[in-house]
Amino acid sequence: MIDPSVTVGSVRLRSAVMTASGTAGYGSEFAPYVDLATIGAVVTKSLAPYDWPGNPAPRLHPVHSGMMNSVGLQGPGVDAWLTRALPGLLDTGADVVCSIWGRSVEDYRRAAEMLSDAPNSVVAVEVNLSCPNLEGRGGIFAHDADLSAEVLAATEACGRPRWAKLSPNTDRIAEVARAVTQAGAEALTLVNTLLGLALDPETLRPTLGNGGGGLSGPAIHPIAVRAVADVRNALPDTPIVGVGGVATTADAIELMAVGASAVQIGTALFADPRVLARVRDGLVTEAARRGLGSVAEFTGLAAL
Repeated sequence: MIDPSVTVGSVRLRSAVMTASGTAGYGSEFAPYVDLATIGAVVTKSLAPYDWPGNPAPRLHPVHSGMMNSVGLQGPGVDAWLTRALPGLLDTGADVVCSIWGRSVEDYRRAAEMLSDAPNSVVAVEVNLSCPNLEGRGGIFAHDADLSAEVLAATEACGRPRWAKLSPNTDRIAEVARAVTQAGAEALTLVNTLLGLALDPETLRPTLGNGGGGLSGPAIHPIAVRAVADVRNALPDTPIVGVGGVATTADAIELMAVGASAVQIGTALFADPRVLARVRDGLVTEAARRGLGSVAEFTGLAAL
């Protein structure tokens, strides 16, 4: 009997496998494909404290070993999600991690405050820091350690554990990780997409309506593994959720072996949402084959 559960900080998850933000909608969309009560959590698409229209189409484009996206964080806002989408999701028995974003520190504060009375099945809030800062200071939140820490401190009102989702597009990821941990992040989600650009071979114009976008999928998996390993070495006591190019059990184990307590699956879900169940079950099977007593024992197994 292999224990499939894991813990991420103070949060116990029934499985090490979750959806990645932005790839499974806001509610119970995946319920026809997998029992959502048997995975670790459904992580919502990032929500702001207001309705946001997102970027112009086209928003998705397949590339070699992955996908480009520039959806632009379209969403109905936290309040609309709480009243319209969350009840149906909770009816499936799923645990939920709500991802939030903003264009300013105040936006993040408001989004967190809106979640303060959310049901207990919203077990954590993932603070998406890979957003452009429009407060006049420029750049991406997650590329600035001080600004990232300011955002984390501002989200305390959500009243539940916060996971800081960081960007791989900086050589300061360990520095940012340390800053957000000190500011209140209980765990880190590593990593978000890589900045990229793809052109139409005939028109030589960008394939995405907003120009460039984020690269995800198998191509970024080694980068995610390196980021998890580096941050684990820098902050050995901070829980990590690994994300980036996970499509198989072996991918998930690789991220856990270098230090992740759990993993998220994203781009692979566009091809087949049932990969969630395959990786969930594969972790149990592989733990048994290796003589482990639990899936959690994969964490840190590489002993780098």
